[in-house]
Amino acid sequence: MTATSLALITGANKGIGFEVARQLGVLGMTVLVGARDTERGTVAERNLRDLGVDAHHLALDVTDQASVDQAAQQIGSEHGHLEILVNNAGITGGRESGRPSETPLAILRQVYETNVFGVVAVTNAMLPLLRQAPAARIVNVSSLVAS
Repeated sequence: MTATSLALITGANKGIGFEVARQLGVLGMTVLVGARDTERGTVAERNLRDLGVDAHHLALDVTDQASVDQAAQQIGSEHGHLEILVNNAGITGGRESGRPSETPLAILRQVYETNVFGVVAVTNAMLPLLRQAPAARIVNVSSLVAS
């Protein structure tokens, strides 16, 4: 990988997303810390930078098409390409979900909007940037709950 290699990780402000960003950064990639919460995204960026990673917070709410489009436009204008997209952002629905037979429809819609439709929206928006890279990769992170 070259020093100009670029990766976007959605939901990179904590957990698996943060660790993926850290590991890609250790490999020398520039990482875009996709996070819907600006404060959390900025803290993650700072923490990654403290670890020696070239990290930059990118405002991105996968459930908001305008946010997704703005993120793609920003990456395009600032970098012109994207080598790696890690679709990591996801939610469980929380404890109030209960058993599948008791899960409120509103919670299911929110989970699907984030975990399914968000992946499609981000992937579709980033495809033109990924096509600018010689060997782009898309990684979709999932869980038993999402399955």
